[in-house]
Amino acid sequence: MKINGIEGMTVSYIQSEVARGGKFVIFQYCISLLVITFRRGSNIYFIKPDENAAMTGLGFTLLSLVLGWWGIPWGPIYTIGSVYTNLTGGKDVTAEVMASINLARQS
Repeated sequence: MKINGIEGMTVSYIQSEVARGGKFVIFQYCISLLVITFRRGSNIYFIKPDENAAMTGLGFTLLSLVLGWWGIPWGPIYTIGSVYTNLTGGKDVTAEVMASINLARQS
């Protein structure tokens, strides 16, 4: 899976940013087509300590608000869940990404 926001960063820099409060997150979005509803996750985004994760995920939130409601019955349910997840900073996957980075570094 692609990680957005780490272009040109070294592993030690990423580790120092995570130690300062940076995190890796996945945003959710929902798209409905009357009887079919899709809830998906974005690529992974690196959020630096001084960045606002909710603002970074705003596009996914707006996408869900516009296209997510229309499926019955899961559209409204998944849309509310996706919007809530994104407005609270996305799904934090920092531990998994850092474990993968450290494992790759040891190889």
